[in-house]
Amino acid sequence: MSKSDETRRSSVDVASIAQKILANMEKVIIGKRQQITLALVAYFCEGHILLEDVPGVAKTMLARALARSVGCTFKRLQCTPDLLPTDVTGVSIFNQKTAEFEFRPGPIFAQTLLADEINRTTPRTQSALLEAMAERRVTVDGQTYALKPPFLVIATQNPVDHEGTFPLPEAQLDRFLIRLSLGYPSIDEEAKMLQRMQHGHPIDELNTVVTAAEVLACQEAIRDVHVDDKVRRYLLEIVQGTRTHDDIQLGGSPRASIALFRTAQALAAIQGRNFVLPDDVKRMVQPVMAHRLILRPESRLRKVTPAALLHEIVSDVRVPVPAHRDDDRDDPFANAR
Repeated sequence: MSKSDETRRSSVDVASIAQKILANMEKVIIGKRQQITLALVAYFCEGHILLEDVPGVAKTMLARALARSVGCTFKRLQCTPDLLPTDVTGVSIFNQKTAEFEFRPGPIFAQTLLADEINRTTPRTQSALLEAMAERRVTVDGQTYALKPPFLVIATQNPVDHEGTFPLPEAQLDRFLIRLSLGYPSIDEEAKMLQRMQHGHPIDELNTVVTAAEVLACQEAIRDVHVDDKVRRYLLEIVQGTRTHDDIQLGGSPRASIALFRTAQALAAIQGRNFVLPDDVKRMVQPVMAHRLILRPESRLRKVTPAALLHEIVSDVRVPVPAHRDDDRDDPFANAR
């Protein structure tokens, strides 16, 4: 990397850009700063988000608010059992005037795609989505088309109603960088929501506050966030703990290690730091790791949950001790840069 590229990356104020998006989205999504922050973490890591919660808690609204806050194209795909892969990727249509086939791109070519109720569509159609998520390109009739960055898929699913659904297998769940749950608002938050929606929905008045170029700059900048060897080792020991635990049949893969590493970098940058602390890793363990674990059948019968196991594993791993405690702008784990 050239010195000019390093200078350009270091000049990007990720925290300031993130704060603009956060403040704008909170005009619509009230009392969910932590979940919005985690969504931005995934966005800045070039990852994808699985929103899993009961109906009516603003899963779709979070996706729309994020799309409106950035200057990117947005499409919504309502997943149903009769949805075909070509309804996602697009289809070639014969033009009688030119006597040639013309490609009509599908909704996957939007920079931000909301796949609503992804578990209601068939595995064949789900795979059309997940291929684009993994490779950021689409192949139709032997022709490959690149997807315009920044590309983000936000998929929602209802974990309560399983009738007529096609649950995502573990290999496909692993493609989602993080899984989030919004939960119900408090009484005060819900009262504020009712007040704001009395004369119309605030999403209709939401403006763009960040450009696509700024998002791309943030995605590049977080790669330069420093991770000390001690913190890296701490991260790897947590992932390794999921592979050796007696209640876990299949622990985190190397992809999970990379995901935890990148999300910790993004979280540190959003908080205004150029280095990762163990607390950043600890905070990202649940949203990154919980949906990637496969528990043993006897553990599921005992009502053991991935969240409880991850809490136990993190508690057992020794937290690295800082080398020094200087100003907050310096990495306390690094003896020298």
